[in-house]
Amino acid sequence: MSSATDSAAPEGESHATQAPHVPVDVIDDRDEYLAAVAAIAAGHGPIGIDAERASGYRYSQRAYLIQIFRRGAGTFLFDPPAIGDFSELNDVIAEEEWILHAATQDLTCLREVGLHPTRLFDTELGARIAGLPRVGLGTVVEHLLGIHLAKEHSSADWSTRPLPQSWLVYAALDVELLVDLREALGGVLEGDDKSEIARQEFESVLARDLSHVRAEPWRRLSGVHSIRGGKNLAVARELWLARDAYAREVDTAPGRLVPDSALLSAAKLLPESKRELSSLREFSGRASRTQIDRWWQAILAGLASTDIPASRVASDTLPPPRVWSDKNPAADRRLKAARALMAEFSEEMSIPIENLLTPDHLRRVAWNPPAEITVDSISDALTALGARRWQLDVSAQSIAEAFVEANQTPEDSADTKS
Repeated sequence: MSSATDSAAPEGESHATQAPHVPVDVIDDRDEYLAAVAAIAAGHGPIGIDAERASGYRYSQRAYLIQIFRRGAGTFLFDPPAIGDFSELNDVIAEEEWILHAATQDLTCLREVGLHPTRLFDTELGARIAGLPRVGLGTVVEHLLGIHLAKEHSSADWSTRPLPQSWLVYAALDVELLVDLREALGGVLEGDDKSEIARQEFESVLARDLSHVRAEPWRRLSGVHSIRGGKNLAVARELWLARDAYAREVDTAPGRLVPDSALLSAAKLLPESKRELSSLREFSGRASRTQIDRWWQAILAGLASTDIPASRVASDTLPPPRVWSDKNPAADRRLKAARALMAEFSEEMSIPIENLLTPDHLRRVAWNPPAEITVDSISDALTALGARRWQLDVSAQSIAEAFVEANQTPEDSADTKS
């Protein structure tokens, strides 16, 4: 399936709008899927790809729709739950360049169905490197292609079946302009001598582990830091685990079943009966009532538990920079000196400071610098944290110089001047 769009308007002229779109069908049959794979294989050039999930509605982060566009082939919308394994498609396109917008949001769910890119162009990340002020897909398309792209269904429940035609058109448009956008953005990056920077960033995204699981995921409970008392924390943990298990069982986003505020309220109050639990104002949702036995058993399990959670968890998180001047004045001086230079580079290169060098990387080397501060030692420390080669080329020497200067005492400075 394919569609036509108005051609891009030259810069300075009024922006075009999308042309009427032909009806869009979803491929949910293996035979149709294999025919589509053959058509995609016969196409040419990079692959525009996108995925739609049902975040906020379903427990899983699986893809409920996968969209593919390739020149010479057209646009194809696949139903992943119906298709299952996409290894045949992967065999056809794995070595081609894949174009995604904000790839980190979709790579995990694509890999779950057997789609594994080896070359990537991320138009959202590319737009950041290019220095565009706003990097949402609709904004970047309008800025570079002169086409207004409506984004009204981005937060829809894509597990809905059948999917409304207006949603399918929206999904198709999300990929049909990606190849044009990649060419326009690639031209901007090339003109600004940033193509190599973008390449390194895209490779870093592909190499990143996006499946990190926290050791104690229940501590994501909103407001858990306000709970005092070991038993209260144990109850909060058991309530969170009970909700998570039920959410997985019915494939529903946990917060749609029972909000965090309800679990938090019960953990703080420690109700003495099922009736007292059900009388809590926060425990008023449908699942709160129909599953009251489940939540009550979780409370009893927490109260009976001998595995009492620590009130504070060991973490390598650094203190917030606002308190560094008191906790570690030398680190504070190093960070401020280096951050001032990075801000200058960010402005000169038109790259956001957080993309120029991950802020946490700078904070960590400022807090705990190498014993001997040199360009090489700073480079090694940043590399160990995950900094890319281009970032080291831009920042390592300046950071080293800033640290050395910040480490000097007033007496050192006077000696230098004399």
